[in-house]
Amino acid sequence: MIAVKLNVIGGCMDWLWTWSGKCFGYRDGDHLWTYDGRHVGRFSGDTIYDRHGRYLGEVMNDNRLIRRKGGSSVRSSSFTPWAKRAAYAKYANYAGYAMYAGYEDFPGPELFS
Repeated sequence: MIAVKLNVIGGCMDWLWTWSGKCFGYRDGDHLWTYDGRHVGRFSGDTIYDRHGRYLGEVMNDNRLIRRKGGSSVRSSSFTPWAKRAAYAKYANYAGYAMYAGYEDFPGPELFS
């Protein structure tokens, strides 16, 4: 799979898909955004935490989102999500990958409020 990057003012956005191949959104710096412009997570390395500092998942294979079953006991600091951004046209979905033992698919963007 080819990495999809979109240059924006101040940096580059890396587009991300769930492990099952559904277009989720993008990483902009240390922030996870849905394709329709909602700020839903913050990165610490390749690990993603929600606004309350709880484990959401991680990035594997450069652009796929996946979750460890049972989550992680490690927490991060909480944050206030940024205001909604303009939506981007969603990229096409891709074929899913075989699931690793001990992991589950990352939730789709429609599950985040």
